[in-house]
Amino acid sequence: MIGLAYCDRRGRVYYDQSVEPLADGGQIRRALPDELISLPAGSVTMILPGRHPLSTRGVLDEKYAVAVALPSGYTRLLVPAYGKERSAPALPLFGYTFAAVVNDQLHVAAMRTDEGEDWTPRYFTEGELETMIERRLETDPGNAVLRQVALCSHDYGCFTAQNVFLERGEAALPVSPKCNARCVGCISELAANAGLPAPQTRIAFETFAEELARVAIHHLKVVPAGIVSFGQGCEGEPLLRSVVIAKAISQIRAVGANGTINLNTNGSMPGELQRCIDAGLQAVRISLNSFRPEVYAAYYRPQGYALDDVFESIRTAARCGLRVSLNYLTHPGITDDASEVAAMRAFLRDVRVDMIQTRTLNIDPEWYFSTVGRPEQPIGMKQAIAAIRECDVAVGNFTHTH
Repeated sequence: MIGLAYCDRRGRVYYDQSVEPLADGGQIRRALPDELISLPAGSVTMILPGRHPLSTRGVLDEKYAVAVALPSGYTRLLVPAYGKERSAPALPLFGYTFAAVVNDQLHVAAMRTDEGEDWTPRYFTEGELETMIERRLETDPGNAVLRQVALCSHDYGCFTAQNVFLERGEAALPVSPKCNARCVGCISELAANAGLPAPQTRIAFETFAEELARVAIHHLKVVPAGIVSFGQGCEGEPLLRSVVIAKAISQIRAVGANGTINLNTNGSMPGELQRCIDAGLQAVRISLNSFRPEVYAAYYRPQGYALDDVFESIRTAARCGLRVSLNYLTHPGITDDASEVAAMRAFLRDVRVDMIQTRTLNIDPEWYFSTVGRPEQPIGMKQAIAAIRECDVAVGNFTHTH
């Protein structure tokens, strides 16, 4: 039996196996047993303030709804269903996952979609990370890129930033303070009327090719099969600085040919992407929340480009032989709407894509639904992910070298 997990006012979690909770998959419904897994290590349990769990008995006003933020490597299948107080605050930008109790243990609506040691949470002893950062900064004290990724490593716990100092896996190369999209749930710069602060502060300066190249060259020297990536969560759109990126790539490749040079981008400027490819870019991860123009535009609010430009960037990268990944911002009820799955299939049958990374869209679910609309026919997230694989496209969560 699937039972209720809930919080009291202080955020303490309790179980009630006698009450069955309801979930939200675009439509309010029961969770299915095969949609639930045991709480993964590294998950974070959260109270939803001003929100009361919805169950088969109705709204439970005396209890508070609970949600879980999943660790990397998992894809969310359902969000919590609840009744909301008028005074309930907007929810911060986290990935809210439905949770319930099964056999007196907390379970979540999720599935494992990737594994990677470089993306396993690293627990530092007191002062360990700070020491690593200080030692690396001493080797290149005037490098503004290093200072930025040090901030992201320490204050925001960014894995790709920490990898610069851990000397492993994919390393961050932030480059652009500006963006040509105004994403509703931007993690580094929200609109003034959003009602909540962005979880990160966007980089406020333009980094130089020489600084970027020095960080990348060092990383690929100590991690020969590693990845260096332009375009990070602390910045805007890197293609706005394609000239600098191309120059940095040329400097990196003048020193060595090992490792992978990757770009994370919204794919808004196919011509600027071609410039980076011509300089030696090897892999690209292009972000989108939907293969439907109206849903894409409602969330990204693009400035001077459209979803067709994003599609052309994907085609350009595929034609040029890059490893192409799509950073697919998923949300139950939107990603698995029948019309979305049909649009996705049509595109993937026409264009070679190596991997779709199913990235949880961190946003208040009610806010997202009010922005892009509720689905007409949700088929379930597991079915949507199966549809990706049926198009001969790998499903994962991380950038891989092969």
